[in-house]
Amino acid sequence: MSDKDTSTLQSYVDSATSAVQSAIGSITGNAADKDKAEQTKSKAQAENDLSHTAAKVGPATVSSSGAVTTDNPDRTQGSWNQTVGSGKEMLGNLVGAEGLKQQGIDQNRAGKEQEAQGQLSDLGSGVTDRAKGAVGGALAGFTGDREEQEKRQAQHDAGKTQQRGVEADLQKQADAQQKS
Repeated sequence: MSDKDTSTLQSYVDSATSAVQSAIGSITGNAADKDKAEQTKSKAQAENDLSHTAAKVGPATVSSSGAVTTDNPDRTQGSWNQTVGSGKEMLGNLVGAEGLKQQGIDQNRAGKEQEAQGQLSDLGSGVTDRAKGAVGGALAGFTGDREEQEKRQAQHDAGKTQQRGVEADLQKQADAQQKS
């Protein structure tokens, strides 16, 4: 699958193209132009959806480009500290041990901060790698260096995957908070 098939930018270009095709179809009354506009619009939506697809498996993220990245260790350790902290807090409540309860509250809070630091680190490096990959790939394409262009595409894809992994975790956290 080429990167064009999963490009957010390509989905925006196709969406704009469908709007122009639709306008032409409306002006001319040509049903074929209107149908083509609808097809292009559907394609743009599919490209956008695919571009934002990522699967999380533990601390790893796999994107539609095939790139695989691993979470910053602070994300995993922070999540673990939240789980252990919640357990301590619950056990402290159950047996009436205020010290254990407070330890749990503190560990849970520290875990949330640690996970957030890992997410910020991954998000920052993901965005940076996407930008460097895109710019480097464009320059390599300009100079005709196909090997460098492929290397930069891989850097872009890894950055995108890392970014999508953070976005998936943040969405999961937001959904969990909304339910509670």
